[in-house]
Amino acid sequence: MSERIPVKGKKAAALLYSGAGAPRVVAKGEGYVAEEITAVARENLVPLIEDEQLASVLLQVPVGEEIPEQLYVAIAEVLAHVYRINSLIDTYD
Repeated sequence: MSERIPVKGKKAAALLYSGAGAPRVVAKGEGYVAEEITAVARENLVPLIEDEQLASVLLQVPVGEEIPEQLYVAIAEVLAHVYRINSLIDTYD
């Protein structure tokens, strides 16, 4: 088993959107924590979007809180991308 060395400065945030209200930040972190969030997402086939600037802003949102209104457009674009990916996957299943 090889030891993973966390990427210095790596940032990650995980969002949950249930269809009601705004998406919520359910996990966030930097360095090792960001690596673990990414690993768990990959293991569970959760689509990943790499956007360092958006991750930096999401790190300012407390875990469990809805994203602020200023991020609605950016997150809507992310969700639209995820829905497109999921529809492509469903097409090939």
